[in-house]
Amino acid sequence: MALQESLAKFKKQQEKCQTTLTSIAAKAGSSKPTVPQKFTPAVPTKPTPVVKFSNDTERLQHINSIRKAPVGAQIKRVIDLLLETRQAFTPEQINDACYVDTNANKAVFDSLRNNPKVSYDGKRFSYKSKHDLKDKSQLLVLVRKFPEGIAVIDLKDSYPSVMEDLQALKAAGQVWLLSNFDSQEDIAYPNDPRVPIKVDDDLKLYFREIELPRDMLDIEKDLQRNGMKPATNTALRRASAENHVYGSKPKPKKKKQEISKRTKLTNAHLPELFQSIKDADSLK
Repeated sequence: MALQESLAKFKKQQEKCQTTLTSIAAKAGSSKPTVPQKFTPAVPTKPTPVVKFSNDTERLQHINSIRKAPVGAQIKRVIDLLLETRQAFTPEQINDACYVDTNANKAVFDSLRNNPKVSYDGKRFSYKSKHDLKDKSQLLVLVRKFPEGIAVIDLKDSYPSVMEDLQALKAAGQVWLLSNFDSQEDIAYPNDPRVPIKVDDDLKLYFREIELPRDMLDIEKDLQRNGMKPATNTALRRASAENHVYGSKPKPKKKKQEISKRTKLTNAHLPELFQSIKDADSLK
């Protein structure tokens, strides 16, 4: 009996499994075939740009250092700009050209406006030279107004090519450029074409044979004897030079203190220091 019951249970289990497999197959057959998906390659994404510091960092640091500089340094920077370009600049143009912000710095603006080398018309700044000259013809007219001579240093900033024009006038014989004995600066003298002077060769030779004194003091005395005022004062210059060299007295040397019996001895372990005391005692 037990064996038959077991066989009956086994058959039922097989039938159940068969039914299950049949239902699974039926479901699989009724479902649509899956379409294989196409592979699409991944599109590479753009890399995120690396955050960098501004390329103008050095320029901004340079601008900041200029604007924090002393007032005098900023004014010199502006005057150099005006001198080199010989153009008129508004405060905004000055800021763009040399980074000096005159609108934001009242001290710089006021000092620049009152500077003797700067001209301000209410809107623009421009360079102001001592003599308002534009070309060589105006330069020659000015030199002829100073028969006693005009310092070249006062003409240097008149216009950019003024030194070349001076040399051209000198080469043409229209002006003389002579050096001042004291300052070694050139002086421009007019050579008046209305007074042509021709000197005989004998007079030139006689003039060159005259031996001048070696000492400038003697030359100045000879000029004074002939009613002329010397342009130099050698005696005064030498006196001031001597005062500059010998004016300060040397400091007196302190007398070296000798060791005596009353001196408090604290280095008794160094007997060679007190040899002078022993020698003095032996002489007594």
